[in-house]
Amino acid sequence: MDSAEALGRSEAEGDENELPRMSFLEHLEDLRKRILYSLLAMVLAFSVCWNFARQIFMWVQAPIIQYLPEGEQLAYTRVTSPFFLYMKVAFFAGLFLASPFILWQLWLFISPGLYKREKRFALPFIIFSTLSFVAGGYFGYRTLLPMAARFFVNMGEGFQPVITVDDYFSFASKLILGMGLVFETPILILFLSLIGIVTPAFLIQKFKYAVVLSFIFAAIITPTPDIVTQSALAVPMILLYLLGIGIAYIFGRKREE
Repeated sequence: MDSAEALGRSEAEGDENELPRMSFLEHLEDLRKRILYSLLAMVLAFSVCWNFARQIFMWVQAPIIQYLPEGEQLAYTRVTSPFFLYMKVAFFAGLFLASPFILWQLWLFISPGLYKREKRFALPFIIFSTLSFVAGGYFGYRTLLPMAARFFVNMGEGFQPVITVDDYFSFASKLILGMGLVFETPILILFLSLIGIVTPAFLIQKFKYAVVLSFIFAAIITPTPDIVTQSALAVPMILLYLLGIGIAYIFGRKREE
């Protein structure tokens, strides 16, 4: 009887630890489906945000307007510029609006490669990833964007500023979206530590590479080559990496216990 129970437990554990199997073509089909659903969600979010594109841009341009000479406004040089600007604004806002659904689709794509015990992290992953993305974007808007705007406007003191809406929105959107992605770092590290891919010791060992990659990533997503903007993005990225190490240590220790 004991042997039968032991065999039953062994088979149950085997089922629990066995990964689901999918062929290469099934993976491609699943990827196509997830991308299609994400695009549909973006179209719906874009449609909603299009109706508020003007108000959203008024909000986005506020950090630089306060530093321009009194009465000065952003300019445009082509007749079609306002239309295409609001298209980009609606897409930009729609990305934040659709982010929970897109992250859900990402989870559904990677979940076939996870064990059953790891799939219970689906809801926390989606919730905290969304909150981190939005919080990062808000941090970029409230902190980094005004700081960068003030620095560059002050550098042009003595000249007549003619800042176009296209240039400014490209600058602002990259900074906001960049910080949104940066704030995902602890969530990514937490997820990887929970499923046993990384450990605190491994993360500490690779810290010097993380610093280099942080500045490379900052140089790629910032629209200007100055060290001030790049450092303003890279330093929070490094701090979030250290926070991720602490999270990995806490959750790793609990998992061992």
